[in-house]
Amino acid sequence: MSTVLTGLLIPFLGTSLGAACVFFLKKDLKISVQRALTGFAAGVMVAASIWSLIVPAIEQCSDRGRWAFLPAFIGFWFGILFLLLLDEVIPHLHVGTDQVEGPKSKASRIVMLVLAVTLHNIPEGMAVGVVYAGLISGSAHITAGGALALALGIAIQNFPEGAIISMPLYAEGKSKKKSFGLGVLSGAVEPVFGFITVLIAGLVVPAMPYLLSFAAGAMLYVVVEELIPEMSAGEHSNIGVISFAFGFSLMMALDVALG
Repeated sequence: MSTVLTGLLIPFLGTSLGAACVFFLKKDLKISVQRALTGFAAGVMVAASIWSLIVPAIEQCSDRGRWAFLPAFIGFWFGILFLLLLDEVIPHLHVGTDQVEGPKSKASRIVMLVLAVTLHNIPEGMAVGVVYAGLISGSAHITAGGALALALGIAIQNFPEGAIISMPLYAEGKSKKKSFGLGVLSGAVEPVFGFITVLIAGLVVPAMPYLLSFAAGAMLYVVVEELIPEMSAGEHSNIGVISFAFGFSLMMALDVALG
């Protein structure tokens, strides 16, 4: 159980370390830097969704022959629809932009920004949780190394997310301590949702392929709806694309090397 708890906390640590950048950097992050960090995070999430979630989900159903894709297909769409629902229900600020869904006061922008990153972190926590649940259940398609690779990959992409939230909050007038605290708070949902997912998945082992692909669908919704538009906005969008490729290849290498 200690291995599972450690795995669930690793991504949270990534967010916290990123938020701590507010103590070392004097100014807000440049747009080009935000674009690069967003692209990197998107690349990691796409690679993690494929190699750590969708592929194992299909492999677990290999005995179904040509229909092995079906549980992953169904779970994937449930993940998409779940995030679509959250996106509609929870008002939030789109990361890195001035587009606010809801009130536009300074205080509201701060709350919206925290909600935005918190919303992103929910599927990431679920993804780590469902993989560790599969490890606990003894699934032959999920190894301790593979689970660790996913946790590390999410932690790596959480680092820039932590910085992306704490630095703008400091620029908005919040103190460094409060900006750091809000950045850390945005990542607290990951171990919580991860642990809940472990409990649920542990009780319903046959649903593992659905849960794996559900987490993948939720993560990819975030990437396509939020991160890719942000990394491609404005001039010099190639910065985001190169960063995306770097994040994707790094997560792919981690998954294969540790899995």
